Amino acid sequence: MNGRIWASCSFGLAFFALAFSENHWVTKINREHPRLLVTKGDFERLQKLIQTNSQAREFYQRLKNQAERICQEPTSRYEIPDGLRLLATSRKVLQRIYTLALLYHLDGEKRYLERVWRELEAAANFPDWNPRHFLDTAEMAHAFAIGYDWLYHEWSDEQRKVLRDAMVQKAILPALKVYREKGWWSQARHNWNQVCNGGIGMAALTLLDEVPDLCSETLSHAVQSLQIPMREFAPDGAWGEGPGYWNYATSYNCVFLAALETAIGTDLGLSQMPGFSETGLFPIYITGPTGRTFNFADGGDGTLRAPQMFWLARKFNRPVYAWYARNHASPHPLDLIWFDGRSKDPQAEGLSLDKYFRYVEVATMRTAWNDREAIFVAFKAGDNKFNHSHLDIGSFVLDALGYRWAIDLGADDYNLPGFFGRERWNYYRLRAEGHNTLIINPSSEPDQDPRAEAKIVQFVSQPERAFAIADLTPAYARHGEKVMRGVMLDRKGQFVLVQDEVLLKQQGEIWWFMHTPSNVQISDDGKAAILSQGDAQLRAILVSPEDARFTVMDARPLPTSPDPKGQNPNKGVRKLAVNLKGISSVRLSVMLQPVTETKAEKLPPLIPLDKWAK
Repeated sequence: MNGRIWASCSFGLAFFALAFSENHWVTKINREHPRLLVTKGDFERLQKLIQTNSQAREFYQRLKNQAERICQEPTSRYEIPDGLRLLATSRKVLQRIYTLALLYHLDGEKRYLERVWRELEAAANFPDWNPRHFLDTAEMAHAFAIGYDWLYHEWSDEQRKVLRDAMVQKAILPALKVYREKGWWSQARHNWNQVCNGGIGMAALTLLDEVPDLCSETLSHAVQSLQIPMREFAPDGAWGEGPGYWNYATSYNCVFLAALETAIGTDLGLSQMPGFSETGLFPIYITGPTGRTFNFADGGDGTLRAPQMFWLARKFNRPVYAWYARNHASPHPLDLIWFDGRSKDPQAEGLSLDKYFRYVEVATMRTAWNDREAIFVAFKAGDNKFNHSHLDIGSFVLDALGYRWAIDLGADDYNLPGFFGRERWNYYRLRAEGHNTLIINPSSEPDQDPRAEAKIVQFVSQPERAFAIADLTPAYARHGEKVMRGVMLDRKGQFVLVQDEVLLKQQGEIWWFMHTPSNVQISDDGKAAILSQGDAQLRAILVSPEDARFTVMDARPLPTSPDPKGQNPNKGVRKLAVNLKGISSVRLSVMLQPVTETKAEKLPPLIPLDKWAK
């Protein structure tokens, strides 16, 4: 049994020793309201915080502006525009309830209370909360749990009955059906599990003393089910679905654990699962100096707005997590509720400039913290079977001089035909050719093995340089005898080196791609290129092989690839490319260097990957 599985099993045994029986839940519940995330004195504490802390006061004012806008908007309607998801409506209701309920407690404005009721009453009258796409149900249950609990003493008996009946009939009973039948999301090891268990768990906690049998059973199922995705945080806190879904998964994971603590006095030891205390490092390292993330898998590269970083900072005494939250807050009401005034940036915290996240197989390297113009490169191997994965083994992104030069295009439209099914690997943005990696013998077939798992086999972090080397062979096993990629950041020379060593089973064709929003000028001999954005430039130089040449292409499928209708045309994006034909082995090495007055062009020596550490 490997160490990862054994650690999970060991924790599971300890957990069951702590878990409550269904009858025991009711004896532990805090019978006062509010009891989800806050208790009675917390709103008074927040009023004092707003008076004494300038950033908390700014958060409050921005939330107050949001509340004013909400009061002018119509109530939400039952709308499923894509024929599948009510999710946009559920999220709108959730955001409105959090904001208005908090501001009512802070300001006492009766119109906020009245507006909350209109919103909840409208959603209570929906025919259902779309349980076939259970995320919609879970997020609506979350909204109702907050509205019921935080404003419990403001509602009449009749109003409470409306809200309670809606949660039981439209959320708890449908969830119990899934739990009892071991439905798929209750067994999933990705974000669906945390969101569904978190949202339903919130509703069960708020109704536990009023509907004890159903809610006790629900909570017993939820806390057992939640262990499955929480094992995925081991060993280093990273998340295989990428940073966007890290945010979604951990937001519900933390909300549920925080609610368990305030409602029953314990999170049952769930927060001590391996890797969870480290998960706040993932957004810190995966975010480049431009504020953009390395957005592998389905998701955009925008900055992560993550109130749960405040909760993680408090839970694990990690001020650097609070630094991240304070610097990237939207804000959300939970940014104020969980606000942590400590601010210790990564440099002050003593964080290394480089990080290798095992299991997810991602490495990030940078020249400095707290410098928007620093060089940042992030590189992945990974598992193409992770939920929301792309065929992106070997891909990388690059920031320098305040710009992102090598980009990840992110997801395409989820409503495209077969996006999560049989057509998935026909869409450009999901194929390897839509990433900054290699293509071997292009065809209409998937251009990496969709079941491949690839490892970073060497990672070195030193003061003057850092590098990661990955064995990409599993992704290209159909054509490649051996496929290796190394990515090095030379802090002294201020450049990044991307080096591939490929041995094919027989002579074939290789493409090397780097997607960029830059203007690209190729030198006359094709051995170099200048990429330009604003007043900044990046130099790309082909170190090896001698006969290779750069070209510039549109970010479009190769002639041999599928080109489904409706997919994103990727306007404004080009790709720097190298094409090699009729080869059986090659060492392909590209240097990427910011153009500055102090650093002139100087080619690095060509060193085989197995000698990089020497």
